[in-house]
Amino acid sequence: MALSPLNQRRWRNFKSNRRAYWSLIVFAVLYGLSLGAELLANDRPLLVQYRGEWHVPFLKFYPETAFGGDFRTEAKYQDVEVRCLIMAGGAEACWDDPEAVLAEATTAGTVNGEAVEQGYILWAPIPYSYNTINNIGRAAPSPPDADHWLGTDDTARDVLARVIYGFRLSVSFALIVTAISSVIGIAAGAVQGYFGGLVDLIFQRVIEIWGASPQLYVIIIVSAVFTMNFWLLVFLMVLFGWSSLVGVVRAEFLRARNFEYVRAAKALGVGDGTIMFRHVLPNAMVATLTMLPFIVTGTIGALTALDFLGFGLPSSAPSLGEMTQQAKQNLQAPWLGFTAFFTFATMLSLLIFIFEGVRDAFDPRKTFR
Repeated sequence: MALSPLNQRRWRNFKSNRRAYWSLIVFAVLYGLSLGAELLANDRPLLVQYRGEWHVPFLKFYPETAFGGDFRTEAKYQDVEVRCLIMAGGAEACWDDPEAVLAEATTAGTVNGEAVEQGYILWAPIPYSYNTINNIGRAAPSPPDADHWLGTDDTARDVLARVIYGFRLSVSFALIVTAISSVIGIAAGAVQGYFGGLVDLIFQRVIEIWGASPQLYVIIIVSAVFTMNFWLLVFLMVLFGWSSLVGVVRAEFLRARNFEYVRAAKALGVGDGTIMFRHVLPNAMVATLTMLPFIVTGTIGALTALDFLGFGLPSSAPSLGEMTQQAKQNLQAPWLGFTAFFTFATMLSLLIFIFEGVRDAFDPRKTFR
């Protein structure tokens, strides 16, 4: 689908802003990789070949009995017995001396001198998920090493895996909240500014009362009554965040509603909805886009603060705020604090640079060479 000449000009202006353009590329790569976090960091194999059949454990549940074991619960692929059963084709000798049998099946393809149908296991680059409790053999948190590139936290979970999943969670949460809040806030501000009068007066009083409500107290009360989850927290953030764009959009519509082209459109019988969202709203987009970086970064900061205080997502969730709390509680483990700081700095800087470029691209007064 070809872009209109106006959008082609906006795209050229955005590409001319090298900082924004390269920030978009870097952020798209990082976020794209995080969307496939299960392929990068997982304690279940990506592929398993057992007796000639292929299995996809990271997508599907397989009991231990599917690989010659005794239990109908999900196979623990990190256990040496299960790995031995897969590599040795379900040999019963795996229960006696699994490490020796596994080594023999892997190197020679035999068990006790008899040939076996050797299996195959394909692991993710990071063989730990965000909630995997690792047997590190020493006190946790442990410093970075060859197995855990960013170390482990105070419950022996891999920090790098939690960063990958936490990055996806934070960015997805911020984008969803920003998108829903923007739609509601732009619509409310447009109605206020375009119609004015009594409609504007009533809306303003409602927003003043709503804006004075204690957001943190409401979230604390809700978290005490209900079990907090991702979508409930999205609802609460949208509930209190939609009014942030109303003032900006309202001011632009109040300014533009008496312009000549608006009066001409009304005289020609064009509907109010068409005038508002096809003719007036594009002129208000520059001021609107100016506010979006603050909403996105503010949402990420709010999620982090709630998780840090313990009123956000459950502690089992891959939260960057929970990692920050661990850094505060474990000052002897500086890698936790450094990891949280550089993750936030990178994420927020890239988002701000991107939105600055989008704002300038939509501004008709700015041109780039």
